[in-house]
Amino acid sequence: MIELVPTRDGERENFIVNLQAAFKFAAIEELGDDGDEIIERADILECFNKAGAQVLNIVRAGEVVGGAVVVIRPNGHNELSLFFVDVRHIGEGIGFAAWQAIERRYPATEIWETATPYFEKRNLHFYVNKCGFHAVEFFNLHHPDADNGDEYFFRFEKVVSK
Repeated sequence: MIELVPTRDGERENFIVNLQAAFKFAAIEELGDDGDEIIERADILECFNKAGAQVLNIVRAGEVVGGAVVVIRPNGHNELSLFFVDVRHIGEGIGFAAWQAIERRYPATEIWETATPYFEKRNLHFYVNKCGFHAVEFFNLHHPDADNGDEYFFRFEKVVSK
């Protein structure tokens, strides 16, 4: 049984460390290790501080096995800003169970939005084939958004049927 438990301030450091480890694990699998952080601490803190952000531990049998940052908006267009499963628990079905728990927790959601790097095949499969998201935008060098730099990633949306 998966539970979503809001993090307390004292737990946020572990959340950051575990998230960075999970993101790095995925990148090393696909790209090798260049020594850089895949997601900077400042970017994580920015997600924590977004209006409407909720920082959640994913808990199974009393153990924190992952985490999520969701942004809940009054208009029902919500965002999954960050989502990870602890590297020791990848492949155990935690991600999908946690996603289902997130959907149950926020039943007023009309649209979920998230993004993932283009190289992260496991995430692409998860969001599209398991969770029902659709790719709606591909950020790359030719994208009209000049702020994305040289990063390549997909933006996904899931319209929630009522």
